[in-house]
Amino acid sequence: MSHARPSVTADIVVVTVTAGGLAILLVRRGRAPFRGTWALPGGFVGIEEGLEAAAARELAEETGLRLGGGSVYFEQLATYGEPGRDPRCRVISVAYLVLVPGVVEACAGDDATEARLWPVAHLPELAFDHARIVADAVERVRAKLEYTDVALAFVGETFTLAELKRVYEAAWGRRLEPKSFRRKVEAAGLVTRVEARQSGVAHRPATYFRATHTPGNRVLYPPFRPAEADRRRPNPEP
Repeated sequence: MSHARPSVTADIVVVTVTAGGLAILLVRRGRAPFRGTWALPGGFVGIEEGLEAAAARELAEETGLRLGGGSVYFEQLATYGEPGRDPRCRVISVAYLVLVPGVVEACAGDDATEARLWPVAHLPELAFDHARIVADAVERVRAKLEYTDVALAFVGETFTLAELKRVYEAAWGRRLEPKSFRRKVEAAGLVTRVEARQSGVAHRPATYFRATHTPGNRVLYPPFRPAEADRRRPNPEP
């Protein structure tokens, strides 16, 4: 019995937190199929290329963003291989999740004509099965925020507790009480106080902190769980 050889692609879901909540980096396709439609950065894996290397290359070629040096959180999300998901041929895609702090400044390149951030609550129609991949990525982020310190991947090297709190609020779509949040964060040992404080502000300057651990490596107990009603909401908005 002969077997056809499917192609393999690497797709990248870049997630960040903006003033409007969680946001995803998308590119507008410059080639068929789905020309002119928004999609995740990604492309075919070379015959002698590793999966993570292909993901990093495609991200750089299509958006100008570069992985490496341990500066961003990067993990494999899932594998997608339903027949017919790509009209060109039988394609299996390995999707990766990338979490970055701050606003992403991307520049389109290769076969992408445009690259920009889209709020999770207001995504455009997506090519292929990328809507499913994005939904899985967002759910992964929301879940991991409950039981790991991955929220630290969304803030800079130093940050205020208000900035860290905003990450949880953006993902879960609910406001957190500041004093309770501070107690939880400090009890979990997530952050370490630094000497620097805010300057040039009219209000009382906030204290800066840094991560105590590499983001995503620490399991939190008890978990940072949102209210049960909010956890059941499929797409909470901030």
